[in-house]
Amino acid sequence: MSQLLVCDEPKTPVGEQRICSRTQLTPISAILPSDTPRLEGEVEEHAITLAESEAALPPIVVHRDTMRVVDGMHRLRAAMLRGDEHIEVHFVEGTAEDVFVLAVKLNAEHGMPLSRQDRVAAAARIVRSHPHWSDRRIAGVTGLSPGVVGSLRGRADDEAVAQLTLRTGRDGRNRPVNGAAGRIAASRVIAETPDASLREIASRAGVALATARDVRQRMRLGQDPVPPKLRPAESGDPASYEAESRAPEQPAVGTPPVLCESVLSSMRRDPSLRMSQTGRTLLQLLGSHLLTQEQRQDLIAGIPAHRAADVARVARICADRWLQFASDVEGQSTPGETGARESRRVSPLPSNT
Repeated sequence: MSQLLVCDEPKTPVGEQRICSRTQLTPISAILPSDTPRLEGEVEEHAITLAESEAALPPIVVHRDTMRVVDGMHRLRAAMLRGDEHIEVHFVEGTAEDVFVLAVKLNAEHGMPLSRQDRVAAAARIVRSHPHWSDRRIAGVTGLSPGVVGSLRGRADDEAVAQLTLRTGRDGRNRPVNGAAGRIAASRVIAETPDASLREIASRAGVALATARDVRQRMRLGQDPVPPKLRPAESGDPASYEAESRAPEQPAVGTPPVLCESVLSSMRRDPSLRMSQTGRTLLQLLGSHLLTQEQRQDLIAGIPAHRAADVARVARICADRWLQFASDVEGQSTPGETGARESRRVSPLPSNT
């Protein structure tokens, strides 16, 4: 994470950086103009207004290494117009890139606001200097929306920006750029350790707690841990997503036996399923096709060698048909229509009258 180093004196938090709280009276002649985020420079009329005011000028912020103003060019100009020879300064230390971020942050928080054009240009520069920062983090500095920052990142002709797989958020945590990859990683953690806490899942997979919670909930419902809307936007080629999510050396994503048994147990208690012929057939088929690790090993051991290829071929055909069935179920009519259709199929309870 980028970090500004400051003096050993008490410090005051300012956004994501920190500045020395104690000021120093510094000769104006020793201070240089800022690397300003204002594309058109400072507004002279604003400096004149400050100079004509009888109020004391607040301290400015200066980069100690270069003596360039970080925040307060209008105040510095006003002091010069007043004929002052010294000005109160908060010093800050850090790289030129980090100091520019601080300049944008401070200028966006107070005084004369930055124009939208200023903020867009500043965001584009920060995307290049801090490509590992998330869109939300840069948006928080510049006052833009994450969507605008994302579009600027997409236009950045920078190999370093394109090749990053992790980004650092406002909380300082690193998360995958590819949301699908993070969700797949979380699903594998859950499959390996079903009793893991959300915090452990999030930590091991490198995702947010909310993402870990959503993945676990989707797996409990027997759903794919990656929602359809995330696949084309973040996983790129659908074929590569399928290959990654169904890698043979990993547990089947979204279907760990412990969680599937829990889902089936809940389905078996659902009257809309257990009291209809279609529902009972469905439950029987799902239960019989959910192989445990032991059952799978026993079946493999009992397959004659000359039939192995045929068994594998038929198993794949069955799997394809179940996948098609899952897609058809997910794409069926609205919940209200589905409920009405199910209610017509439920067998009536025996009458006691």
